[in-house]
Amino acid sequence: MAVVGPAGLVGPMNFGDNAGMKEDSNPQQPGLDERRLSVAPMMDWTDRHCRYFHRLLAPSAWLYTEMVTTGALLHGDQARHLDFDAAEHPVALQLGGSDPAELAECARLGERWGYDEINLNVGCPSARVQRGAFGACLMKESGLVRDCLAAMRQAVDIPVSIKTRTGVDTCDSWEFLHDFIGEVSRAGIQIVILHARKAWLSGLSPKQNREVPALEYDKAQKLKQAFPELSLIVNGGIADVADVGRHLSYADGVMLGRAAYQTPWQLAKAQQIVLPGSEMVDRLTVLQKMVSYCEQQQAQGVAPRHIGRHLLGLMHGQPGARLWRQWMNDCLQRNRPAEQWLEPFKSGRTLAA
Repeated sequence: MAVVGPAGLVGPMNFGDNAGMKEDSNPQQPGLDERRLSVAPMMDWTDRHCRYFHRLLAPSAWLYTEMVTTGALLHGDQARHLDFDAAEHPVALQLGGSDPAELAECARLGERWGYDEINLNVGCPSARVQRGAFGACLMKESGLVRDCLAAMRQAVDIPVSIKTRTGVDTCDSWEFLHDFIGEVSRAGIQIVILHARKAWLSGLSPKQNREVPALEYDKAQKLKQAFPELSLIVNGGIADVADVGRHLSYADGVMLGRAAYQTPWQLAKAQQIVLPGSEMVDRLTVLQKMVSYCEQQQAQGVAPRHIGRHLLGLMHGQPGARLWRQWMNDCLQRNRPAEQWLEPFKSGRTLAA
C-alpha cells in the first residue's frame, strides 16, 4: 500500500492489519493483466517525470522505472529512487542485482511503495553492471536467476517478471534460450519480457548492443509456442507503430523503447492500435498538462529542465517542430518558467497539433 502526498506523489505506508494487501491503483485504467503495450525501462530517461508524460500519451501502457540496483535501495535514498506520481499506474519497478535475499527485500520495498510489478533485469550488458555481477551476464547462471525470482515472488503478492535477451556471447542458440526460460520459469513467474537480440559482454558498448546484434523475432515466436502459459512481451527494434500489430499476432504484448522516448507521439499512436476506439489526445493538450505538472513540481523544488528535457520530441514531424524544439532548449538552458514552453503557439510561430 502507499500514501499519496502533495501533487499525487506516492510514498511508502506503514503496514498494519492490511499488510501484504495492495490498494486499488487507478480505477479508470484497464485491468492489471492487460499488457499489450508497455514502455521499456531506460537508464537516464524513464524517471518519474518521463513516466508521467508517457502516461498522458498512452493511458493503458505499462510503465517501467529505470533500473535501480539493490545496493542503491538498501544503502541509499529510497524515496529518491522509489517515489512516483499516482497517475503513473500501472507502473513496475525494475531491479538490478543477483543476491536472492537482497532482491527479496527490495521487492518488498517496491510493493510497500505501491508498485504494481517487480521486474528483474537480466539483459543489461554494460561493464558497470557486469562488475556488479548482474544484468545480462546472469543468463549464464540460470539456477541463480531462478532462485532470485523465487525469492522475489515469495516476498511479495504483486507480479514478478524478468526482462532478458535471446542469448549472451556464444550462448546464443535456440536450445540455450529454451532451457534458460524453462529453468527460470520454475520460479513461478508468468511474465517474460524478451529483448529480441543477444548481448555481447565485451567488444560492444551498451548502445551498440542495442543496435549491432541481429534481431531475432523468430526466437520470440518459438518461445511463445514452447511456453504458451507464459505472457510474452517482445521488445527491441520496434521503431514504427506499423510493427506493433504484427508482433501482437504472436506475442501477448509489445514494449517500445527509444521510439517512445525520441518520437513520443509513436506511443500515442500505439495506444490506438492496442486499444481501438480509445480517446486520442492531441499534442498541445499534452503540452499544456505538462506545463501544469511542471509548475506543481517546481513548488516541490524540481527545476523545469528535469521535466522539459523529456518533451523535446513531442512535436516531431509537425509544422514548426524544429523552431519549437529550439525554443524549448533555450527555455531549459535559461531555466525559464514552464508556461513559456507554450509561447510559440501563442505567437503563431508554430502550429498547434
